[in-house]
Order: sequence, then C-alpha cells, then structure tokens
Amino acid sequence: MEPIAHPISSKDMEENKFLAALSYVWVLFLLPLLLKKDSLYAQFHGKQGLLIFIAWIVNMVISMIPILGWIVGFFGFVALFITSIIGFIKALQGEWWELPFLGKYKDQIK
Repeated sequence: MEPIAHPISSKDMEENKFLAALSYVWVLFLLPLLLKKDSLYAQFHGKQGLLIFIAWIVNMVISMIPILGWIVGFFGFVALFITSIIGFIKALQGEWWELPFLGKYKDQIK
C-alpha cells in the first residue's frame, strides 16, 4: 500500500516521529492523542493506534472461545503484531501509512 501524501510541515513530522511510533505499542496510543493535539502527524498515528488497540481487545475476546476462537485468535494475534510493527516503522520513517481494513475508520475518531 502506498503512503498517503499530506500537506503538513516536515517540522511537525520530524518533531513527532517517535511519539507517533509509540502509538502502535498497546495503550501508548494515548500519548500522542493527549499530548500532541496540535500535531496532525501524531494525531493520525495515534488514531490508528487506537484502532489497533480495539482490534487487540476484540481478538482477546474471540480467543476465549474454545478451539475455533483459539485458531482465529492466534492468526489475529500474528496479523495485529505484524501490523503494529509495520506501523511503528512507518511512523519512524515519517510516512502517512494507512492501516489495511481499519484505516478508513480513523477519520470517525474525534
């Protein structure tokens, strides 16, 4: 998937790369959402981190279902783990990378 082009200053991106990357680490998505409300870059990745966090919670609930839930939960865990790593790396590289499947919902988060 191609990175999204956004008209923001590279200064915003450079200053907030690390905090944006932390968005993809469990509940640390709260840091950019609460601390960098003026940064479009940090907010973009923070909202995506929130979506991944919600997906983790849903995956944990599914994993509680015996046998089929365990299988689906395992593959969900692998997919979310890989997606989190990719998001972390893309944020550090300064890319506006949209999550597959979930990324379209980030605009609904205020």
